[in-house]
Amino acid sequence: MVSQIFSMGIYGLDAFPVEVEADLSQGLPSFEVVGLPDAAVKESRNRVRSAMKNCGYEFPVSRITVNLAPADKKKEGPIYDLPLLVALIKASRQLSCDISDCVFAGELSLTGEVRPVHGILPMAIAAKENGFRRFFLPEKNAAEGSVVKGLEVYPVKNIPQLMHHLEGTELIPQAQPCSASENGIATLPNFSDVRGQAQAKRALEIAAAGGHNVLLIGPPGSGKSMLAMRLPSILPDMTFEETIETTKIHSIAGILPPNTALIRTRPFRAPHHTVSPAGLVGGGSIPKPGEISLAHNGVLFLDELPEFSRASMEVLRQPIESGIVTISRASGTVSYPCSVMFVAAMNPCPCGYFGDPKHHCTCSPQAVSRYLARVSGPLLDRLDIHIEVPPVEFEELSSSEKAESSKIIRSRVNAARDIQHHRFRGTGISCNARITPDKLHDFCRLGDSSQKLLKAAFERFGLSARAYDRVLKVCRTIADLDNSEDILPRHVAEAVQYRSLDRKYWMREL
Repeated sequence: MVSQIFSMGIYGLDAFPVEVEADLSQGLPSFEVVGLPDAAVKESRNRVRSAMKNCGYEFPVSRITVNLAPADKKKEGPIYDLPLLVALIKASRQLSCDISDCVFAGELSLTGEVRPVHGILPMAIAAKENGFRRFFLPEKNAAEGSVVKGLEVYPVKNIPQLMHHLEGTELIPQAQPCSASENGIATLPNFSDVRGQAQAKRALEIAAAGGHNVLLIGPPGSGKSMLAMRLPSILPDMTFEETIETTKIHSIAGILPPNTALIRTRPFRAPHHTVSPAGLVGGGSIPKPGEISLAHNGVLFLDELPEFSRASMEVLRQPIESGIVTISRASGTVSYPCSVMFVAAMNPCPCGYFGDPKHHCTCSPQAVSRYLARVSGPLLDRLDIHIEVPPVEFEELSSSEKAESSKIIRSRVNAARDIQHHRFRGTGISCNARITPDKLHDFCRLGDSSQKLLKAAFERFGLSARAYDRVLKVCRTIADLDNSEDILPRHVAEAVQYRSLDRKYWMREL
């Protein structure tokens, strides 16, 4: 007898329906799974056999063939344990009910407990889009699956509970959609903890308001990492579309916290400098998202930038520019979104004290040059705002006066983003940093005095065409924070000063 039930597969950021066909025929007892299964799917046979026996069901002594269709797409992971078991129970006539509108996904223990799996949110979205009505999934994934409206989600603890529900003897309560919860901003590190560094905080406020990339450079202990870690607390509220897209990526990667429906706080990823290029942009035989995609709609922070390998730094250049990373493998090509605020921090030399008026730098000019040369010009050019973070004075550290809180700064950032959303409505542009070249001069018009000031800066600093575009975008953001429709000379002057550090350090005379 042949039984047919449905599950879901994951490829890239999207899910696709998988038809699980189980056939019992005469012959020597065997259990084969076909349809491009990976090692984890093949191991499902042993888990399913033990779970059936330990839950009181008879494992069919037959020649068992299970096909996972479509057979030309790779199937991976333990998500097919549950649908395999249900297909075998139905094929062996130990279950008789209509489950043609159902989708099953879940890993099994040897005792029949249903364990959580990755990628439930994209599966639930695809199940709804493909006309399925009911989704049976692990209990710990219920919050994630219940996000999709119009789909009945049933959290399953174990096999007996599922069978009782399908037989109609004891129904499983349907998972209720999770109510909107606090976005977690209150639990993030606060800018009120930062003493001094008024200029650096102002620059980060501009970066948050426009979604700009940032370089923090200064001696050890000046607060570069402390400032970067507090950046998420002033980022604007996530839209529902951003929340769904971010949650999908984290769900597929398997890092979504338990019993979490949606990620409502912008991600902050800070990989160690030993990370590989594949760890940053993603990879694998079936490509998985890397750190830059896990930071989508949030912040990717690289501390001690020159300590990263040259290959790791250079592989970020194209994704930072386009907001999409494409990974090509023999099995196919996958694209993941990676619209991030790229924030980097570094010392100006190996000892860290080059240019510090209070500490003597022990590095030779050649050592300083070699250290700075680890950061390439093209990567540096993609960083809109360069901030020098000087040592904090004793008076500022010992002051009892409370610094401005993240909540106050964030209110100004949200006001600036509201202006941008109104300006870019219908264009597909999310913030000033994402203004496309064809729209740049429409949204960033300069008056005569502002044009003259920018021309003088362009000629003096030898800015590239990319740097010119990025300075214009920063000007637009500063004007938005000032609630000004026009870009004034003072806005240009402030934006230009955030592009001077590469000239101070990288183009100095040795």
